[in-house]
Amino acid sequence: MPLVTLNDVLPQARAEGRAVCAFNVVNSESAKAAMMAAEREQSPVIIQVFQRLFGDDKARYVAAMVRSMAEHSGLPVVLHLDHGQSLEQVRQAVEYGYTSAMYDGSKLPLDENIATTQEAVRIAHDAGLTLEAEIGHIPTTASDDLPLSTPEEAAAFVAATGVDALAVAVGTAHGFYKKVPTIHIDLARRIADVISIPLVLHGGSDTPDDKVREVVGCGFSKLNIASEFFNVFLEKVIRESDKRAGAFIPIDLFMNPVTEAMAELAIAKIRLCRGA
Repeated sequence: MPLVTLNDVLPQARAEGRAVCAFNVVNSESAKAAMMAAEREQSPVIIQVFQRLFGDDKARYVAAMVRSMAEHSGLPVVLHLDHGQSLEQVRQAVEYGYTSAMYDGSKLPLDENIATTQEAVRIAHDAGLTLEAEIGHIPTTASDDLPLSTPEEAAAFVAATGVDALAVAVGTAHGFYKKVPTIHIDLARRIADVISIPLVLHGGSDTPDDKVREVVGCGFSKLNIASEFFNVFLEKVIRESDKRAGAFIPIDLFMNPVTEAMAELAIAKIRLCRGA
């Protein structure tokens, strides 16, 4: 079916107390693995591309590939720009045929984040895309003094910008944790109580499953997964390379078990997001 937007999958997920997985992809293997998992679980899926890939032609090529995969599937598939760093990248997402974009102004002062996000929302909505934003800033390394979002800031931000989904900081971090993170479930619940739009949990990789379930139960309906997904790719490539012992193997055959391993991880995340 044709690609859809966040508004076609997230509001219903929030109403049902579940989340839709958003997998970052960079090549055919990662995109295929995410689609294989979604099809086996008969689940909607968000395929997202990190902003760095918008610095060259990769984001355009990945978009064409994902669009073709979606058209040959009967499932709702969202194609999403992840952590867009500028209005120009939002415009690129429109040009490349993405159906959703994130503008991340979380490192800016709140008033500047609001002002720039307002323009990002205008660009996205005028082109029929949905727009995700972020406040509080989810870092790449967890620590005890993480910047957290507040219900008051979240409510004011949503009212001022008209975003379709909001990522907030409740204790998660991108990448792998060096120690067990403190996830502020009460804060997540209080933010959800004042925000009716779908909330987004960044830093979904390596976060304890029980905490993910609790946050999803609070109203977080999009879970981002990148680091764990890519780590499976890297580890499986190493193992498969060791197994071949220098013998020639066609790349497509070499990559089949790599793709399957990624799909297995994606299936586990999709099942986790189904909620209690």
